[in-house]
Amino acid sequence: EVQLVESRGGLVQAGGSLRLSCAASGFTFGDGVIGWFRQAPGKGREEVSCIDGRDGSTYYADPVKGRFTISADNAKSTVYLQMNSLKPEDTAVYYCARYSGYGCYEPNFAESGSWGQGTQVTVSS
Repeated sequence: EVQLVESRGGLVQAGGSLRLSCAASGFTFGDGVIGWFRQAPGKGREEVSCIDGRDGSTYYADPVKGRFTISADNAKSTVYLQMNSLKPEDTAVYYCARYSGYGCYEPNFAESGSWGQGTQVTVSS
């Protein structure tokens, strides 16, 4: 059974940093893509970043480019999302998800992905 467990988020001031982790189990860690998504109150879910375990290639959504960094520790079967220069608009519930196929495309995850339970990140102004 695929399981993804996000670390606890938290409250941080604007301009601060936070690192989320996503501990994975139940599948070969390097097989597939793992993405981070977020959903703010009253808004739809958006993809934030993604990493392909097969070649390490990454994707970042425009709003987080240059501020967020995704990485993977294969030995620990864990994906991290380092978030720097946080803004109030980054406030959301953050989810990690895994898709066994190819491509960091949100519809793939929505249709066939496995999801974590989500963790709240709140950025105060």
